[in-house]
Amino acid sequence: MSFLTSPEFWIALSQIILINIVLSGDNAVVIAMASRALPPAQQKKAIIFGSVGAIVLRVILTFFAVYLLTLPYLKLVGAALLFWIGIGLLKGEEEEGELEGHSGLAAAIKTIVLADLVMSLDNVVGVAAAAKGNVPLLVFGLVISIPLIIFGSTLILKLMDRFPIIIVLGAALLGWVAGEMAVSDPAIAGFMANHHALHTVVPAIGAAAVVAVGKWLSSRRPPREEAAAAGSHTAVEGR
Repeated sequence: MSFLTSPEFWIALSQIILINIVLSGDNAVVIAMASRALPPAQQKKAIIFGSVGAIVLRVILTFFAVYLLTLPYLKLVGAALLFWIGIGLLKGEEEEGELEGHSGLAAAIKTIVLADLVMSLDNVVGVAAAAKGNVPLLVFGLVISIPLIIFGSTLILKLMDRFPIIIVLGAALLGWVAGEMAVSDPAIAGFMANHHALHTVVPAIGAAAVVAVGKWLSSRRPPREEAAAAGSHTAVEGR
């Protein structure tokens, strides 16, 4: 239990929790949409059982990810993926498809589990990167995150709407973790051993680049309302 007194442990744990909080917004939407047609009593069961099932599968996937990230070059690939996830968080282009609401409890739970599993790649890569192969830290971080995901989804969404800085900080954190992941790849261990400063410089560049690129792409994308209006106007003229 000596690891509990390590500052590095608490920093990495904070990263895991923040990554889970920031990346759980889409999961909250899935849970709400899949259970919206159920009676109130069954809605609570669908949310709890569906979320627990999804989290168990996510834990299993994360353990595999922690192992895979020990292989040469895969951390560089994972860093690029995590960098793009951070940009997408600010870019705001993750389109949520129409998800059918189910009147049956079992069907709603199945939908929550499957949809969450498909959408959890960002969580899995981010948490695995922040854990840096530390299994106790991984388990501790995911266990703490469970109540946040199950009971705090609605609150998380409201906080993100009210304080957009949370999303920016989360995206920057993903960029930072992506940089840390890249410089720790076994394939470039020899090079990094002779350039210690890059262990701080690359993560800092990653954090700044995610925010800069994400904001730039977001500014170039027209608002949905304007795009929809432009599309309907074009359709009218084409008649």
